[in-house]
Amino acid sequence: QVQLVESGGGSVQFGGSLNLSCAASGYTPSRLSMAWFRQTPGKQREGVACISPRYGMPYYTGSVKGRFTISQDNAKNTVYLQMNSLKPDDTAMYYCAADFSVICSFGSTDYNYWGQGTQVTVSS
Repeated sequence: QVQLVESGGGSVQFGGSLNLSCAASGYTPSRLSMAWFRQTPGKQREGVACISPRYGMPYYTGSVKGRFTISQDNAKNTVYLQMNSLKPDDTAMYYCAADFSVICSFGSTDYNYWGQGTQVTVSS
């Protein structure tokens, strides 16, 4: 059973940075496809970034390219999302997701394991 715990959310001003962490237990992230999603009230969960040992290169949704970076530290069983140049539109609950079978998907139904979420609020 894979368990995911996110941390690192908070409140920042426009242009600020945050580094989200997702600690995985049960399996090492290097064997999993990992992704970050975000969701605001009344909207569908949106895929932000993903990384997969079988896909190779990380993949980002267009609105965060050049500002967000997904990475993983296998020694710490942790996946990170470094978020720079934050905008108010980035305000959301951010979730970490993982699965064995998917290859870097932004479909939320493709992931069987989810963290509890961490809130990111960006003020203008």
